[in-house]
Amino acid sequence: MRKSLLLVAAAALALGAGPALAKKQLVIVVKGLDNPFFEAINQGCQKWNSENASSEYECFYTGPASTSDEAGEAQIVQDMLGKADTAAIAISPSNAKLIAQTIKTANPSVPVMTLDADLAAEDAALRKTYLGTDNYLMGFKIGEYIKKGKPNGGTICTIEGNTGADNILRRAQGMRDALTGQKGLAALKGEGGWTEVAGCPVFTNDDGAKGVQAMTDILAANPKLDAFGIMGGWPLFGAPQPYRDLFGPYKEKIASNEFVIGAADTIGDEVAIAGEGLVTALVGQRPFEMGYKAPSVMINLIEGKPVEDPVFTGLDECTKDTVSTCIQK
Repeated sequence: MRKSLLLVAAAALALGAGPALAKKQLVIVVKGLDNPFFEAINQGCQKWNSENASSEYECFYTGPASTSDEAGEAQIVQDMLGKADTAAIAISPSNAKLIAQTIKTANPSVPVMTLDADLAAEDAALRKTYLGTDNYLMGFKIGEYIKKGKPNGGTICTIEGNTGADNILRRAQGMRDALTGQKGLAALKGEGGWTEVAGCPVFTNDDGAKGVQAMTDILAANPKLDAFGIMGGWPLFGAPQPYRDLFGPYKEKIASNEFVIGAADTIGDEVAIAGEGLVTALVGQRPFEMGYKAPSVMINLIEGKPVEDPVFTGLDECTKDTVSTCIQK
């Protein structure tokens, strides 16, 4: 009997029915697992896995628990680049300079690309391509909506995320350029009629509650403030009810453009908030598409196929009047 079982096992191995070989990993490292935006990237990654079950590759999604843990993300990147089964890596840098230094130190032999957020221009040679939003254009469109609402300018506060996040910095630059008609201004001091109030920009580390509290404080200190430019949707999707509580009393002013709010993203409750008239306009990204496309781009890089740089995923624009049709299906 024992001999028969051994023969069956040997025959099964000969037919390729032995233990499945571990798949090569197409790693996606995001800024933090606590952010619904990045969960949408994960859903795209898992969709790719479900459609490519027979592939030798697997999309593997990871990141630090919190978007505020820049050092944690850098450590994960270092660890992933040291693993034998990592075939390629796509990184959304929370701190562009820190991730660039991590890549330099690791000196990886596998393809590296960026996703959602890029490295600074001077470090772009460290990655093969960038896949995600045209962040400057996104900020520029936010600025256009604010300017349309207040064509003569006014006072504004910019809400940003992490101080070293290249994507957020590009959005803020695009917004300032759209508002003023000038390029490269680091702060607005009357150009185009716009002035950034004291204490702004505010950096919130992608924390929704912190963003709402910051806006509460800015409004208390500047009761005649004319606008907010929110470079990530954290206050709206991360703390939707506090956001509603804060801006509910401003609903009529927002409707008449006496007060203007331009914000990034169309995640979670954001589109509903736009429908309620509590934000002037949203300019949204397509994170699911980023996660879904990233594995295929990484495989092309592994195989030495030509890949464009950058690869943009498009934008969605939502106002109160367009909420039913503003998101790409």
